[in-house]
Amino acid sequence: MQQRIRIMLEMQDAMNTRVHPDWRTQGFEWYRAIWVECAELLDHYGWKWWKKQDPDVEQIKLELVDIWHFGLSHLLLSNEGQTGLVEYLAAVLPAAACGKDFRVDLEVFALDTLSSHGFDTEKFAVLLADAELDFDELYERYVGKNVLNFFRQDHGYQDGSYSKIWGGREDNEHLVELVAELNSTAQHFQDDIYTALAERYRALVG
Repeated sequence: MQQRIRIMLEMQDAMNTRVHPDWRTQGFEWYRAIWVECAELLDHYGWKWWKKQDPDVEQIKLELVDIWHFGLSHLLLSNEGQTGLVEYLAAVLPAAACGKDFRVDLEVFALDTLSSHGFDTEKFAVLLADAELDFDELYERYVGKNVLNFFRQDHGYQDGSYSKIWGGREDNEHLVELVAELNSTAQHFQDDIYTALAERYRALVG
């Protein structure tokens, strides 16, 4: 687990550096990205009492992984060394128990994010437990989304020339399918994902 946590931290640092080489001194509001994702997550879970809504499990997990990207960024800034952070995350993430109500747990997490401008890993871990998103799945989904983010950057995401829709479906959907076909324990898991994305992209987009 600790090795996988180190990999995620390194990948997040690399992604942030790709967006801005000096990202650590830019004062990016990671907390703001987190609470906005929380609102999107609540929509996918459902909260409207005046209509029937069923939780969209796949989208819920995708939003939690997006929040994890921003949470890792905040943790990298607020912790000078990785060793203590890795040990802390390895202890906290698998230890959380489910809460009583996902919507309430999400609001507690979002409120803490807004008030502290931080990222409460323990409260986030409760959301993972609520969504039945265990560490191994979190890792696989995180690595996949991180690689997709790199792929987007390589294909014009920042200048607006990249389209998320390939062959009538969003790139996130293609990603989920491709990751499911790969071995997450392989040494070159990240490279395998990128290669699979590139092959499908060429086939559908050209």
